[in-house]
Amino acid sequence: METVIRAENLTKTYGQVEALRGVSFEVGSGEIVGLLGPNGAGKSTTIKILTGYLHPNDGSVTVEGLDVLAQPLEVQSRLGYLSENTPLYPDLTAQSYLRLMADLRDIPAGEQAMLISRAIVATGLVNYRARPIRTLSKGLRQRVGLAQAILHQPSLLILDEPTVGLDPTQIIEIRHLIKRLSERSTILFSSHILSEVEAICDRVIIIINGQVKADARLDELAATNNTILILSTPVDNAAAALDALDPVDGVEMFTTREGYPAYHILSADDISPLVYETARDHNWPVREIRRDVLTLETIFNQLATAPEPAANGDDADGAVVVDTAEPIEPAEHGADRDQVVEDTALVGDDGEIDTERS
Repeated sequence: METVIRAENLTKTYGQVEALRGVSFEVGSGEIVGLLGPNGAGKSTTIKILTGYLHPNDGSVTVEGLDVLAQPLEVQSRLGYLSENTPLYPDLTAQSYLRLMADLRDIPAGEQAMLISRAIVATGLVNYRARPIRTLSKGLRQRVGLAQAILHQPSLLILDEPTVGLDPTQIIEIRHLIKRLSERSTILFSSHILSEVEAICDRVIIIINGQVKADARLDELAATNNTILILSTPVDNAAAALDALDPVDGVEMFTTREGYPAYHILSADDISPLVYETARDHNWPVREIRRDVLTLETIFNQLATAPEPAANGDDADGAVVVDTAEPIEPAEHGADRDQVVEDTALVGDDGEIDTERS
């Protein structure tokens, strides 16, 4: 798999605050990778360095083989970037804003109409293309931001908290959109929302206090050799018998939601067959035996609460604060088809492109 992003030993300080402390990772072509961490972990700082908007104190980063620090403009021309707070111009329509972005990206005039039209269709903005951005809901404004990120059809998309402030319906829409975009682009996006990463990503990189604490595919992170044993009725001394098994590191008793006695058997090796044999030999009323699978929430909480040396401070990159978004306006329906921007290509409901003049 071709390496699209390679970050090596990135460090960044703001005064006495260590935002990043030796961050290293790679992203391969075609992957959807989630950069997960609590607020203030260093996610946005990492993304700003990857996109050339911020220089690290130490370390190196390449995108498609280009040195981001030495060739920032070349790198920025190749990637699509949706920042945490995309700077939109409220008095422009979505299509006129995209035309402005096309000009800023030096897209040839002869190609702009087609690329603007494709971005509008891909992000579901056909019915809203001629409305001023200030009249659009939060979710639609986020789509406009995504449209500018994919306007030049980049092979790499970097999205910083793409669903922050959206309602549940809008979040699902953006999830589906990101999935569709992944068919042609490698995607790295940051989030502090566990369900977002689980729903979208192939792989997750967990950053806590400026350090990479985990980097693996979701199924690999969830894998464990621990065993869960659930019995139909309580059995005396079952925990002691399980704890006496040679590879067992410990046994934790609990009760399932249905009220059945259960045992969490800790081991570095897969001992499910041995647990089954023990239960059979003791004639226990077995209801279920299975390998334990950790949820992303469990993994994240374990990493977040693990003791470590006191940090100098929180990330100073202005990480997202939850639940402070402005109230969400209802989505607009039935846009005025007559309001168009001169020389900008539009797409009709049939998907055909035509050019209209005001």
